[in-house]
Amino acid sequence: MGTMSGLDIDPRDRGIIQAAPMFSGLPGAVLDTLLAQSELQVRPKRTTLFEQDEPASTFYVVMEGWVKLFRMTTGGDEAVVGVFTRGDSIAEVPCLAGGNYPVSGETVTDVRLLAVPTRKIMELNRSSPEIGLAMLASTSAHLRRLVDQIEELKARTGPQRLAAFLVDLAPTARGACTIALPYEKLLIAGRLGMKPESLSRAFQRLRALGVRINQNTVAVGDIARLAEFAGRERVMAFKCPAFRAGCSSFL
Repeated sequence: MGTMSGLDIDPRDRGIIQAAPMFSGLPGAVLDTLLAQSELQVRPKRTTLFEQDEPASTFYVVMEGWVKLFRMTTGGDEAVVGVFTRGDSIAEVPCLAGGNYPVSGETVTDVRLLAVPTRKIMELNRSSPEIGLAMLASTSAHLRRLVDQIEELKARTGPQRLAAFLVDLAPTARGACTIALPYEKLLIAGRLGMKPESLSRAFQRLRALGVRINQNTVAVGDIARLAEFAGRERVMAFKCPAFRAGCSSFL
């Protein structure tokens, strides 16, 4: 694992951090103090960040790459809670509540992460009331995203959920495009609340809309048409990366 002092964070990374709800309302001096006690970490694919039920001691902001959160069912199956990418914060709620991680976290790709120690932010909370407000803002953001996720699962069919997933990954809002799938299909199925065989059937259904899959890339004939089928207007990825990846109140 590679690490870097928080004092070495460059302007681009700082912008990503400041956009996260947990940090967006903090005064510059408070943020600087917190970052000085944090680390930029480089982790390879399939690295365990934390395990379900262990004490929550660190939360993260994803700088690059993808991270999945999951729970193990009583039957031993892995239930995907969410998949997160650049700009998303992970596990701050259990950390700030002083409890245990309710999920496990694992890298899906090689990643860069900002690791924030719970101990330091709780110390700052005693002297900086803005920290408490930031906690509320972050919790509220996760709640809103949970509502979006419930709507996604309840109000849309499997093919519509897949279409929305592809639309949010697309590099353009109109015309033809090619989309690189960010992680394996088994995980995509879990993120969309499907079985792997249901995901395959959903891709087959989308062929009528000009969607063709070739291993890890998807060709779309008309992304606007696919967005219309998904049942909502396309939201550009940079406006809501966490919704693209999937969210939960467990975080």
